[in-house]
Amino acid sequence: MTTGKRRTPAGAAVLRDEITTAIRRALLQELAAVGYGRLSIEAVARRAGVSKTAIYRRWSSKLALVLEAVVTAAGSKLPALDTGSLRGDLSLLFQVVLHALRHPLASQIIPDLLAEAARNPALDQALQQVLHSKQQEIGGRLVERAVRRGELPAGVDQDAAIDLIVGPLYWRLAIARSALTDAYLEALVEAVATGLAATPAVPRQRPGAAT
Repeated sequence: MTTGKRRTPAGAAVLRDEITTAIRRALLQELAAVGYGRLSIEAVARRAGVSKTAIYRRWSSKLALVLEAVVTAAGSKLPALDTGSLRGDLSLLFQVVLHALRHPLASQIIPDLLAEAARNPALDQALQQVLHSKQQEIGGRLVERAVRRGELPAGVDQDAAIDLIVGPLYWRLAIARSALTDAYLEALVEAVATGLAATPAVPRQRPGAAT
């Protein structure tokens, strides 16, 4: 007979949660300090106070370790972006992004990873898959709700709309390296909404109509 409780095989490594958490924290700190190019498993292990073996039991490589951190961050639960209007949804989305990017680790790590991806095909491909999936999930829902509310035409190009929503934030963060202020985000909401929303045509007056 067998019981419902499974026993850990003798000699098997038990992956303790507190060690995994320490490694993840050390990874982010090390990435912020030296960047992906100079990141090493040895340095992460020293910072976490664990052996290299403890890391390799959990992740097969530096790339796998970093990608898991990216996937975890991308999978963080967002508030429901459904305020009842396109401008309200955009404002909430941008405020959530601003809050996340104001964290000093995020402000150092994200630009570095984006720059490194241009030199590292494996990192680039993995980042593209993760980030593209996330922006489609978030931006796609935002656009679909705006279409259902009648704020955007049913035939709107969703990919172009999502690019217009997330593109300025990417430019500001990775290229211009300028601050994402509240005032900038307010202006961005209006600019994106204006760029996406069709302006109602003004009815032409018939000749002789009263003015």
